[in-house]
Amino acid sequence: MNEEDLCFTPATRLAAMVAARELSPVEIIDTVLARIERLEPRINAFATLTAARAREAAKAAEAKVMAGAALGPLHGVPVTIKDLTDTAGIPTERGSFTEKGVVPAENAPCVTRLVAAGAVSLGKTTTSEQGWKGVSQSPLTGITHNPWAHGMNAGASSAGAGAGAAAGYGPLHQGSDGAGSIRMPSHFCGVFGIKPSYGRVAHLPVSNTDQVSHVGPMTRTVADAALMLQVMAGPHPRDHYSLEAPPADYPALLGEGERLRGARIAWSPDLGHARVDDEVAALAADAIRTFTALGAEIEEVAPAWGPDGPEIGRFFWSVHETNFFSRLEAFEDQMDPGLVACIRDGCGYRAEDYLAMRARKLAYVAAIHRFFEEYDFLLTPTVSVAAFPADRLSPAHWPDHPWDWLQWAQFSYPFNLSHNPAASLPCGFTEAGLPVGLQVVGCRLDDLGVLKAAAAFEAARPWADKRPQL
Repeated sequence: MNEEDLCFTPATRLAAMVAARELSPVEIIDTVLARIERLEPRINAFATLTAARAREAAKAAEAKVMAGAALGPLHGVPVTIKDLTDTAGIPTERGSFTEKGVVPAENAPCVTRLVAAGAVSLGKTTTSEQGWKGVSQSPLTGITHNPWAHGMNAGASSAGAGAGAAAGYGPLHQGSDGAGSIRMPSHFCGVFGIKPSYGRVAHLPVSNTDQVSHVGPMTRTVADAALMLQVMAGPHPRDHYSLEAPPADYPALLGEGERLRGARIAWSPDLGHARVDDEVAALAADAIRTFTALGAEIEEVAPAWGPDGPEIGRFFWSVHETNFFSRLEAFEDQMDPGLVACIRDGCGYRAEDYLAMRARKLAYVAAIHRFFEEYDFLLTPTVSVAAFPADRLSPAHWPDHPWDWLQWAQFSYPFNLSHNPAASLPCGFTEAGLPVGLQVVGCRLDDLGVLKAAAAFEAARPWADKRPQL
């Protein structure tokens, strides 16, 4: 197996080869690190690369194999951690000069669980400042480039994870998603990502954004995502929003039965209101035919709740960014200007405004869940646009705004508010060779159903063999 093939090998296969002593954890980590060190100055997917730690962990993993010790399901498999996620002893700077040099004392639960399963962390992947925007740039780390087109947006706050997955920086990449930040970079970078039901993966510290931020996997295959989610998921006593029940056995159940035959699927090209670029719309619509061929019953819909989303989404996005208002006095000139504008807009609302809009949000969420009483899944484009220059907040052919990037990302944040599981599946490329994703949304708590639907689509239209020319 040559270097590139090893770096693009799925986690499911790597773990099996390590357990069978067909491949050494040291060989895996050395090979992936060599690729990263060669490509990374150009892609810029890492905020902190912990190569020395990774090599030591790989040696320890190899020693366990040779000693015949019990191995975890990810033993010796490389993983990356997003720089919004706390890592003990490793900087977690959140793309911001306001947190430069901050080193947490403990790991977030998902990191602890990945390491306990035998995964070897390569370091921290880049994020927009505090995860605030859908563009792969921060004041601290600069632009993270889309591996399919240098200079183009790799998408949202898990951009380093998406770029790393596309570039062959190993198979497993942890992301988080407060308005689409797992699904959007998956769309822009041509990989798979799933935002599970809220609370499926416990997270600390608990976020002060009204329960919208979800932790999940970004991978090149659905089976890898199922395995990674299985490892990360489960309750935690200090996350009082985490789901009590342990997860289903996603890897074992992924291929079980007729996954889509007879499934009731709603297809909405615009949620009744969203603007979508023509090429993206055409590729998403073409992908719907595959679900029909797999036996699903498709109904095109314009949900009545859809047009309420933009006002609700913009309101809460700006209000919740006021979490960082106290930093403006000391750091404003070092912060992302768009984030500053967003914070200042959010400061213009009163407590009465917040409570009134929260009541609207709860009615909106209730309408979404009533909608899913009629359907097993909802399909939409993942994002309205393909990748655009990463030094812009919006594509040149879309309206300018000081901070509102949500205008081209209307399909993702509704399901952060409603807590439904939602995934982005690669479904094609534009004429310029830029990836496009299709979003699959499931009923709340039906993470397994979304994974099964994604696996059925992947089997019919494989994507993991497609690699950017680097």
